[in-house]
Amino acid sequence: MKYFSLRVLLVAGALISTAAWCAKPGNVLVIVNDNSPASREIGSYYVAKRKIPAKNVVHIKCQTKEIIGYVHYQEFIEKPVKDHLAKKGLRNSIDYLVLTKGVPSWIDRGWSVDSALMCMDMMFNFENPKLKVMNPYFGQKEHFSRAKYGFYLATRLDGYTAKDAKALVDRALAAKPQKGVFLLDATPKRNTEGYISVNLAMSQAHDLIVKQGYISHLDDSPEFVGGRKGLMGYFSWGSNDAAFDVNKYKSNKFHPGAIAETAVSSSARTFNRTTGGQSLIADLIEAGVTGVKGYVSEPTLGAIAHPTILFDRYLSGYNLAESFYMASRLIFWRDIVIGDPLCAPYAKQK
Repeated sequence: MKYFSLRVLLVAGALISTAAWCAKPGNVLVIVNDNSPASREIGSYYVAKRKIPAKNVVHIKCQTKEIIGYVHYQEFIEKPVKDHLAKKGLRNSIDYLVLTKGVPSWIDRGWSVDSALMCMDMMFNFENPKLKVMNPYFGQKEHFSRAKYGFYLATRLDGYTAKDAKALVDRALAAKPQKGVFLLDATPKRNTEGYISVNLAMSQAHDLIVKQGYISHLDDSPEFVGGRKGLMGYFSWGSNDAAFDVNKYKSNKFHPGAIAETAVSSSARTFNRTTGGQSLIADLIEAGVTGVKGYVSEPTLGAIAHPTILFDRYLSGYNLAESFYMASRLIFWRDIVIGDPLCAPYAKQK
């Protein structure tokens, strides 16, 4: 990662107070790979817990390996999802796609399956392996609608195990509007051209969170922070921090509803246990986070969720999916958002 185009995105005045509107189970399509026992288990669990309508579940049959060829993606994932939406008359009601562990996570050309699927109704030359699509929802301050924006928001229930993926659902349902702590772990080793903007963005996010009365800790020391408990938000350089310690990374613990992002190029390259390479968001899922964003391959820093927007929108009452995607510049790219899209602990109650 070499570049992060920073715009001044601090919110003027108070955070927007969102209405009691919220996305509903009927706005969600759940995608289950019948060839994967884990996918079937997670899909059934989520559908039952969230009371997703039966017609909002599409059963596909594809390989269970994490990487899939583009032609196979089109035939075994995209086509059956499109056909199901048309057959069940769901095109006007679905805003969110929820993929489950066991559905391939990335296409061999470098895109994430999730990002390709959420753009399946858009007319682009998907034969171009360098294609990346700018996100018209980036920086917005309104609830999402596929009818308005022309694409879906995709999240995934995944982790090292089916148990980890189901725990994401439990934590989303248990989420409460905690005051914090929001931990933003910057590093002076990244205060160089092309990187310093991420540290500055963490500082901006910290100021905004504190201004609104929440508890935030901005650490700009050379040390990598670990062992913190009761986190409601987390942002760090992960293994791109010169002082990165994998045991410290795994030792932070989270409140239900906590969201996170790391400036790491391939943090979602796998949800299988592995050794070596860059830090994985699967470790944060195992540690108790409720939502987190990662990347199947090098996205460039410009694709990382902007922390000021991410935490601002979440604290303003937008749901998990809306918050991550309003903070992300690209949609058809390499991104994966983990968690239940309906999770919105800071939304006003009816």
